[in-house]
Amino acid sequence: MPRKYLISLIAVAGFFVMLVGGAYAYDSATSRTIAPGITVGGFNVGGMTAEEAQGRLRQDLLGELETPVIARLGDRSWRLGPWQSKVGVDIDGSVEAALARTNGDNFVVRAFRKISGSSLDASVEPAITFSAPAVKRFTARVAKEVDRPATDASLAFTVSAVEPVPSKSGVAIKRGRLNAEVTRALSTPGANRSIKVAVRNLKPKVTTKQLASTYPVVITVDRSNFRLTLFKDLKAVKSYPIAVGQAGLETPAGLYSIQSKQVNPSWYVPNSDWAGDLAGTVVPPGPDNPLRARWMGITAGAGIHGTSEPASLGSAASHGCVRMAVPDVIDLYDRVGVGTPVFIA
Repeated sequence: MPRKYLISLIAVAGFFVMLVGGAYAYDSATSRTIAPGITVGGFNVGGMTAEEAQGRLRQDLLGELETPVIARLGDRSWRLGPWQSKVGVDIDGSVEAALARTNGDNFVVRAFRKISGSSLDASVEPAITFSAPAVKRFTARVAKEVDRPATDASLAFTVSAVEPVPSKSGVAIKRGRLNAEVTRALSTPGANRSIKVAVRNLKPKVTTKQLASTYPVVITVDRSNFRLTLFKDLKAVKSYPIAVGQAGLETPAGLYSIQSKQVNPSWYVPNSDWAGDLAGTVVPPGPDNPLRARWMGITAGAGIHGTSEPASLGSAASHGCVRMAVPDVIDLYDRVGVGTPVFIA
């Protein structure tokens, strides 16, 4: 090879070595500078040194994440602050991830990109942490203040009237949805931190309109006035004279229901002193049985039955049961069923 060509070749090689060396040196000198176009959590850190990027992310990204999450419903609101959610972000790790993206190619490509000012256009998702139990507690707090169960329609009893108590609709927040939206707000940079609480309406099982069909027949017992009243469709349709329990053996007050029905019942005599020699025995239907014609059991041995002592009607004369005239108890028996409410006052 002629000398002049050799010298040229050496010169070219030397220039190439110098170029590569310069590129390497430049790349090394800028290895802690993030490439243009790189964002962390939506915040542009391109062209910044690691320290500058850390400062930017602490101010902007962490500042945004530490903004309280507000749940709103109408004119009410609930606040979840950063001290409660324990939200945090790995700033140093996020910057290192951005540098890793910057320095991912070989140093020649990197140097060319840096010298030419080319954009890398890469996004780094920051490692955000928060307390999941705190989010659940927050959701539960909102639910405690908002949730209201539906109330079934019911009856308010007096001895002379059966008044409907209207049903009320309830409301409950959609817990899963609120929990997910709060989680998204805490873990996603740029997410909306004002959340509208979604609710669902709860319907009562028994509405006011359904009361009459739910309670087609009701009985009230007025012990003071010795009257039993039959209500149909919540309206009084018939009243009967009765006898009730004597002093010390009073007919029990309260709301009960007919538990059993029997035609020409046997009398299962209670083990009480007043029963004398009959205590604990069973008296079959017949002239010696004081339970005449029909029996409608109410509670603890007390019931409604026909009596062989019609003169006792209009007085406190029984041992706890409600006595009726035989024609009346037969008439009532055919009008009521097991489960019919019986209000005694």
